Amino acid sequence: MKIRPLPPSIALACVAALTTGCGLVPGTGSETRTVQIWLMKDSVSDEFLDRFTAEYEKEHPAVELEISFQEWTGIGKKVNAALDGKNTPDIIEVGNTQVSQYAESDGLMDLTLESVRDLGSDEWLEGLKAPGNINGSQYGIPWYAANRVVIYNKDIFADAGITKLPKTRAQWLEMTEELNTGGTQGIYLPGQDWYTLAGFVWEDGGDLAVERAGSWEGMLHTKEALRGMDYYKKLQALGKGPKDADERTPPQTGEFAKGNVAQLIDIPAAAGVIEKANPQLKGKLGYFSVPGKTAAKPSAVFTGGSDLIIPEKAKRRSDAVEVVKALASERWQTDLAKTMSYVPNKESLAAVIQGQEATAAMAAGAVAKGSQASPNSPQWANVEVDNPIKPFMSKVLQGGDPARAAREASDRITTLLSPG
Repeated sequence: MKIRPLPPSIALACVAALTTGCGLVPGTGSETRTVQIWLMKDSVSDEFLDRFTAEYEKEHPAVELEISFQEWTGIGKKVNAALDGKNTPDIIEVGNTQVSQYAESDGLMDLTLESVRDLGSDEWLEGLKAPGNINGSQYGIPWYAANRVVIYNKDIFADAGITKLPKTRAQWLEMTEELNTGGTQGIYLPGQDWYTLAGFVWEDGGDLAVERAGSWEGMLHTKEALRGMDYYKKLQALGKGPKDADERTPPQTGEFAKGNVAQLIDIPAAAGVIEKANPQLKGKLGYFSVPGKTAAKPSAVFTGGSDLIIPEKAKRRSDAVEVVKALASERWQTDLAKTMSYVPNKESLAAVIQGQEATAAMAAGAVAKGSQASPNSPQWANVEVDNPIKPFMSKVLQGGDPARAAREASDRITTLLSPG
């Protein structure tokens, strides 16, 4: 990857040709054009970027890629400033659930045409596609997905005589109860892991919130959502996870690393953190998709990941489109999936991760019916900041009335999703 400032000659040419849209038509002029790209720290490896940059610049000799890494902390403020025209890059990687809040500013390029014509958007994973689609227009191009799976300790399973992994919720619950004995926890599941709860709610046909006539309404009080919470409660009781804290308090990977926990629900990358904390577990971790209500498919899960956006005020929009098309193409999706163990953006590319136990388990959940991201409201960030889902979960786990706690949470979500 190359870090180069914009040559003065290009800047002067753009001023002289402003009315003709300098920078919007790729391949015009003899000067090298620099495409500025913001990626999130640790989202991809230097190995992948070096390979992509070298090949892309070889195929596009008039284009140079300038890549810089951003921290997740405070990124919203920085992106909004960029969309407003302050140090605007040409391409920005954003969390898939963040696209709607940026699109609300009218600062994103509409990529609907490119999505349909060049990128096969009808095959994209729904959990990546939907958050980037606002009122029928595609502003975020799915780059990769990552979602939760069950990470398990193979030694503990073997000691318990378990040789077959569960295929249904009922089997999973029964197996976890069997594992939860003596000094061993059947599962470490903190009381406020709302990402995991969301998957259970969707698996039971419920929602966190729905849009009706342009207004959003919290839906945790429905019978379907309450069934999801009831299953969460049964599973959470088969371990010693705190009822009033989330997966970061304390870090659940640290609890699993102690060696007396049979299962954990997390993204596969958590295994690296676990093995670093306890090297004796290296090679002893297995993975399976969160089981569904029936053996026909895994459970719906919360689909996280990243989208690529192009600011309206980007100087090299047409060149940026070509770079995004390359990153989202089958060629580079395959490379990214193999290099980073991510789920590619299309279900049809699932074959490229066969043989990778963790990624295959993750991909099976990502394509399961019902798997999605958070509700596609520009105000959803308000919910995550205040997050009434967490106290709702704790109240239920601590013996409170589920219906009453759910209604309170639904009402709060409705308020937080109301503009202004």
